Amino acid sequence: MNDRSGAVVAAGRRHSVGVAPDGSVLTAGNPEAEECRVGEWSGIVAVAVGNVHTAPNTGRSHTVGLRADGTVVARGWNNDGQCDVDDWRGVLGVAAGWRRTLAVLEDGTARAAGRRGDGAGDVEPWTDLVAVAAGDWHSVGLRADGTAVAVGNNRRGQCEVAGWRGLRAVDAGYLHTVALTEEGRVLVTGDRSAGGSRAAAWSDVVAVSAGSHHTVAVTSDGRVLAAGENSQGQCEVSSWRDVVAVAAGSTHTLGVRADGCVLAAGTNDDGQCHTSGWWVGPADVGSIP
Repeated sequence: MNDRSGAVVAAGRRHSVGVAPDGSVLTAGNPEAEECRVGEWSGIVAVAVGNVHTAPNTGRSHTVGLRADGTVVARGWNNDGQCDVDDWRGVLGVAAGWRRTLAVLEDGTARAAGRRGDGAGDVEPWTDLVAVAAGDWHSVGLRADGTAVAVGNNRRGQCEVAGWRGLRAVDAGYLHTVALTEEGRVLVTGDRSAGGSRAAAWSDVVAVSAGSHHTVAVTSDGRVLAAGENSQGQCEVSSWRDVVAVAAGSTHTLGVRADGCVLAAGTNDDGQCHTSGWWVGPADVGSIP
């Protein structure tokens, strides 16, 4: 494992980000918000954002970028040190949760910055990793043998992944965890309101993403499936075609088409769905590393 890759788009609570073909980062949202002030970044190959469920006491976030040289940059809310990643080296993939940033390293271990009190940052003992994912209060790792590990808050069973096998991708939402199997099926554990029962019936899936209360997937023919909460229209994606990657945020969803254009559905209160002029790349990677 030596390829640095990951999401070319990411959706958060109030903003969206994307990797342009020249390695710069596009943003949609409040341009005055710290998490959107990434115009000086360059050499970026993947992005992540600190998504958090929508509530009166949530909204602040951070943006993380993985550079082609294996270093990491971060900008935005940093009250718990979640943006203190300047000294990270040899990183292959990144993920961001509420007040937390994760990385998978070249040696298959993980690193975390930010909040530790809920146990979601206790990922250093993990080994043989190929990817990591960060929810609000829990973290998930995908091992090279297709199994998964999880730590952090487990009040809805979102960390119950020990029995999963044959995985190719994982992602984490507010109170649920999703995985994509080698056979193209979707596994879900945790909060039932996130659409787990419907997602379990999906097939021929090539990419998945977990939002705060919804789950999104891409099928091999470029269609998009969604299940879970739809109060803001975040699951209104059935008309999308030629999609190769998706990113589910708090109450909005992004889709990357094969031509690099970005589709958006859901709440747009802060302009997070203003992606119509974007062109991102490479457009052939999945929504999660």
